Amino acid sequence: MSRLEPWQRPVSYGAVGATQAVDLLAHPPAGFRPIERRVRLGFGDHRWKYAWTSTLSWGIQRGSGMKVERSESPAAVTDVTYSPVGFDEFGVAVEPASIDDPLAGETGPDGSALMKPGDTANLLIPFGPFTVGSPVRVVYVINEPNRKGFAYGTLEGHPESGEECWIVERTEDGSVWLTIRAFSRPARWFWWLASPGLRVMQWRFTRRYERVLAGPITE
Repeated sequence: MSRLEPWQRPVSYGAVGATQAVDLLAHPPAGFRPIERRVRLGFGDHRWKYAWTSTLSWGIQRGSGMKVERSESPAAVTDVTYSPVGFDEFGVAVEPASIDDPLAGETGPDGSALMKPGDTANLLIPFGPFTVGSPVRVVYVINEPNRKGFAYGTLEGHPESGEECWIVERTEDGSVWLTIRAFSRPARWFWWLASPGLRVMQWRFTRRYERVLAGPITE
């Protein structure tokens, strides 16, 4: 394990941001296994607000059974983070470039602060009779009027290497949807030996994520 502070550690893969690629399933980064799942969470303004604020405050991970240990990062890493112009699948710009925090003042349903790009956390994940520490860093945050979410990348010490994103979207009819996209592979040789178990765990947690956001709204 690196002696660097969590916020100093680089991510453990090269294709940072590749979960935004529309052709991820067909053309994942070489050597990585991609997944994508899209489910309807419900309908209406309350479901929309609950879903996206839960997502951006680590509520999905906590609600699925993980413990989230957020690491302190210097203000220079998170306070002035450049947010580039976003584009839809047709190449149309959807938000302006900015160095402001457009989510300032918002909180999660439990009152916790929303994440920023550059935030680092250690996810304590139950794995059979054990708990596995899985350090991650937020590599981007999506903040559009009807589309919000984030992706994290794995750091050294995570069982897997790769990236995963959670995107909550509100469609014109008021329906609220969650899209989960990821690409990953075992990080070390001994995790390759446990790869069938890792895949089962990933499958189970993916469905737990969906239930967290589609369940009763708690405020």
